[in-house]
Amino acid sequence: MSEACLRNQAPIADVLAQELEADAFVLEIGSGTGQHAAYMTRHLPGIKWQPSELAGRLEGINGWRQRSGQVGFLPPLILDVSQDLWPVKQVDAVFSANVVHFIGWPQLRSMMTGIARVLKQGGLALLYGPYNYAGQYTSEGNQRLDQWLREQNPEAGIKDFEQVILAARKEKLRLLKDIAMPANNRMLVLQKY
Repeated sequence: MSEACLRNQAPIADVLAQELEADAFVLEIGSGTGQHAAYMTRHLPGIKWQPSELAGRLEGINGWRQRSGQVGFLPPLILDVSQDLWPVKQVDAVFSANVVHFIGWPQLRSMMTGIARVLKQGGLALLYGPYNYAGQYTSEGNQRLDQWLREQNPEAGIKDFEQVILAARKEKLRLLKDIAMPANNRMLVLQKY
């Protein structure tokens, strides 16, 4: 069980309820434990939630899927954002929580390309997590997190908001909203145009 997920799932569900159509087909990138999928399909019962994760990390998601019993909680797919072909064709929305700062820039660019490829015209990408603004951390906690991330993987780290938006724009994803979330996190809402 992820403590971070427990803290952020209700505020995330509130944003998704406002931004998504009631029957949206959502691809989640980096589903981790599967807790978000269980929570979102329980609180947004009309959506179809497609979890995805790296190979070898699907067991926890399958466990949450079995326990939740939610019809909209689909079987997880193997997805590495760096791969050229993604295992889904077209979705209404892509959601990702706390992935952007765990990956390096090459993976983030690949992720943006993949998102643009699978999103339908007018579809939304919702990217939750911490971001820096004008090269500055938004909190001491985020600065400590960034240091820890870079110790684990020198390519990882909290990304500058402006650079993320630039990478998105190159893939025809424009920023609609930058929503403040709890614990110095943000929800970037991007739309494919």
